[in-house]
Amino acid sequence: MSGLVLIGAQWGDEGKGKITNYLAERADMVVRFQGGANAGHTVAVGDRTVVFHLLPSGISRPRATCVIGPGVVLDPLGLVAEIDTVSAQGIAVGRNLLVDVGAHLVLPYHKAVEAAEEAARGAGAIGTTHRGIGPAYADRCTREGIRAGELARFDRFRELFEQNAARRNELLVKFHGAPPVDVAAELARLEAAAARIAPHLADTPPLVRSALSEGKKVLFEGAQGSLLDVAFGTYPFVTSSHTTAAGVAAGAGVPPSAAGDVVGVAKAYTTRVGAGPFPTEAEGPAAELIRERGAERGATTGRPRRCGWFDAVAVRHSAELSGMGRIVLTKLDVLDAFERIPVCVAYEIDGRRVERFPRSTDDVARARPIFEDAPGWKRSTRDARATRDLPAAALEYVRRIERLCGVPVAAVSVGAAAHAIVEFQSTLP
Repeated sequence: MSGLVLIGAQWGDEGKGKITNYLAERADMVVRFQGGANAGHTVAVGDRTVVFHLLPSGISRPRATCVIGPGVVLDPLGLVAEIDTVSAQGIAVGRNLLVDVGAHLVLPYHKAVEAAEEAARGAGAIGTTHRGIGPAYADRCTREGIRAGELARFDRFRELFEQNAARRNELLVKFHGAPPVDVAAELARLEAAAARIAPHLADTPPLVRSALSEGKKVLFEGAQGSLLDVAFGTYPFVTSSHTTAAGVAAGAGVPPSAAGDVVGVAKAYTTRVGAGPFPTEAEGPAAELIRERGAERGATTGRPRRCGWFDAVAVRHSAELSGMGRIVLTKLDVLDAFERIPVCVAYEIDGRRVERFPRSTDDVARARPIFEDAPGWKRSTRDARATRDLPAAALEYVRRIERLCGVPVAAVSVGAAAHAIVEFQSTLP
């Protein structure tokens, strides 16, 4: 099987960009299959740090064809700005990028509506990124969306945009008391972006299926994390797409049987951005130390991330949902400073011990973590490149996570550098 699926096992920000970039050295094709510019995948390219939002994280690898699939919601203005940004950093974006004609567009009125709706929620705000992702997916479901292929027929795009913008402006002004979108100004910006994107447009699913049938290595790159899945996450504090491996078939246009092995990515601790329950959230000096050592600020929003300890209940849930055969554990080096490291092995909910992640978000919010302490190693792991370089206590911490989650750890990441990775015997493909 030449396909490989890379999925976040927590609430996002697990380091999928770095691992995608690492695996893309061996890939012929990298496919983004869901989400949009709400993703923030940070990658070290030489001595530079690059953040990808819409571009697949393999774009820095010249041999890989990078695909933005039909399951992605695409911000055309954001994509052009991102291409310009990475080009200025020495990453060429040309014929190696394909944008599916069926990807739905995120347009300025989506962002305006999302911002107005979040403001109206007040204290009950979900904590969205204000990137227009939810409204764009909503338009897709109500059959009011505009797809990327229309960018190549701008007269038709203009007509659709004007119709949709008129309805959204009425909602913004009359219901939310918010300013309307400037239709003429936005169309001028979008026309310039359309001319840039049109050469990249393609019917991508047949190309992806052909690559798989020819035995080429195809890497499917997930965005966000499994616990933010619209169906299986902590709803309503979730994203608007399917972030588990189940999203690959619909989001890339391939048969489920063709997607291949599933690798989960999890931090050696846990973080979350925005609102929603977080059973293992730490407070005080421990949380601040994790945040400082892990540089835990959102790559998309810049917001400080909520930080806490590894939650084996949650990661085991994610592994079962996606059929993860292996896990890559990232940011192990962040824990170098701790004498003792709590690991959540179960929850207590209303006096009961619970070892399965609850489907009810209210239950997750009431869950109290049952921790077992693991010994720390108080020694830097950042120069480790082989198993023998890791302290014995760090290796035992990894093995403990394997036992608790029921999935072997294939590798650990020990720093931001592209090759700051230790692969184990259950090596990555």
